[in-house]
Amino acid sequence: MGSFTNIKSVAVIGAGPAGLAAVKYLKAENCFDSIVAFEQRHEVGGVWNFTGNVSKQHQSDLTIPRTKPAGSVERAVSTRKQTGSITQVFPSPIYDALETNIPHTLMNYTDKPFPTDCPLFPPFDTVKRYLEEYAGDIRSHLKLGTQIERVRLITGAGVQNTKWTLRYIDLTSGTSCEESFDAVVCASGHYSDPFIPDIPGISEFDANHPGVISHSKYYRSPRPYANKKVVIVGNSASGVDISRQISTFAAHVIVSEKEKPKTLHSDSESITYRPEIAEFIADSRTIRFVNGDAETEVDHIVFCTGYQYSFPFLKDLEEPVATTGERTSNVYQHIFYHPQPTLAFLTLPQRIVPFPVAEAQAAYVARVFSGRLALPTLAEMKTWEHDVLQAKGSKGFHNLGFPEDVDYINALYSISMSARNCETRGEGKTPPFWDEEKRWTRQQFPMIKQAALKLGESRRDVRCLRDLGFDFEAWKREEHLKQKVGP
Repeated sequence: MGSFTNIKSVAVIGAGPAGLAAVKYLKAENCFDSIVAFEQRHEVGGVWNFTGNVSKQHQSDLTIPRTKPAGSVERAVSTRKQTGSITQVFPSPIYDALETNIPHTLMNYTDKPFPTDCPLFPPFDTVKRYLEEYAGDIRSHLKLGTQIERVRLITGAGVQNTKWTLRYIDLTSGTSCEESFDAVVCASGHYSDPFIPDIPGISEFDANHPGVISHSKYYRSPRPYANKKVVIVGNSASGVDISRQISTFAAHVIVSEKEKPKTLHSDSESITYRPEIAEFIADSRTIRFVNGDAETEVDHIVFCTGYQYSFPFLKDLEEPVATTGERTSNVYQHIFYHPQPTLAFLTLPQRIVPFPVAEAQAAYVARVFSGRLALPTLAEMKTWEHDVLQAKGSKGFHNLGFPEDVDYINALYSISMSARNCETRGEGKTPPFWDEEKRWTRQQFPMIKQAALKLGESRRDVRCLRDLGFDFEAWKREEHLKQKVGP
């Protein structure tokens, strides 16, 4: 593919954790005349902006089932008056008592630790403040309250002579604008377009009992579920957390999960675990499971089934990036749109620690766009995508669970650090490298989180891993002794 030599302006879509990292790493190249991050919210932080309750009117936009990416950009659910101006509010999946499921010593940016006095698993408002501080020195590059509606490729003679035209709305004034850039970094995330599977009978059930079925995106508090029978579909991070919270208020919580071993089961006696749902039956609000068991008179069903890959502002691309919603198509290394790699994506992978992965990817993108790194040939990039698809399938394409995520971060580090130096512009910003301690912590963190949850409310007093009995140095000494003694 060769090196880019004429990229002088870069647009970043999104000013959440990934978009902020993108701006920092692009800026550190000292190469670009213009770096602009567009964010539809009026504050930085992306999904870490708490938006409170979402009205039933706007929850009605949730089609059931929902198995294909949205065809249009997200609409605001309400407006707020702030310091004399009107701001648009876009729903966030953050709920009242959300705290991270990753220790902050692992999830932080490379050059910015979390405050020493915050809990090991910080609440969402601490993360939001952390992101605001991280954005402090790049505010001049941010255009907040601007929603990207359409991104079009204006093709020139060859890959080096293309432009991207972005049409966006200034949400404060309502003005429609257009700007052109040499390259685009899509850092819009994938936690806005809910996925609800098409299970037999679900449409009829929803039509007969409107409002009973919802998605974790709209969950805020366990109080509305007091004395109710509630079914939680899915038992990953959000399913575990929401079922645990609701179980303290509900009469009965049923968690429907795939039939495979889980380490994240709650100890609550009010939670029953069932296999996958086989059928919805409108009569008596009944759910039948694949093992033949059934639950009748169900009051609420919350799908904690994740989100779809959705980029409605990119629908003009000749080779699409979002079709089924299961993955992003035509990408190399989960980053570069190989038909035209002046378009890049951040944090597409799942089962990762997002902040450091965003940094690792942003470093790669910044060095490619500045011309200090070359990409493989188009054929090689297509082969990479084909091979991953063959190995993992469409649903698993972006899954980088441990140890793949650690290896990915370190591989990107090696690639980025191999970039040729530019004496007049410097060496750019150094991305993360995860050493043995980071790798060990990453491997342990599901157990670390489980240990914290067992402490109940006192888990908020935990400040370090040793408080929970996880000591890397002690583990290392034990491993050393085992090797000396032998089998």
